[in-house]
Amino acid sequence: MISNSDNTIKLDQFLKLIGIAATGGQAKLIIQGGEVLVNGILETRRGRKLRSGDTVTVAEQTFDVNLDEI
Repeated sequence: MISNSDNTIKLDQFLKLIGIAATGGQAKLIIQGGEVLVNGILETRRGRKLRSGDTVTVAEQTFDVNLDEI
């Protein structure tokens, strides 16, 4: 899930990890539907790489990305 080469996680995988999406397909629909902000900016790419320190907001809930805890 986490790319060891650059210590990142893809946005769709992160949404599954935190329980926002049950499947990759559901994560794709949420992301492409314009429901996700990364660091306060609308993000529609499900492959967007997240790093520790990023924030992801979905449905007015904000989640901090901390790859050390995954």
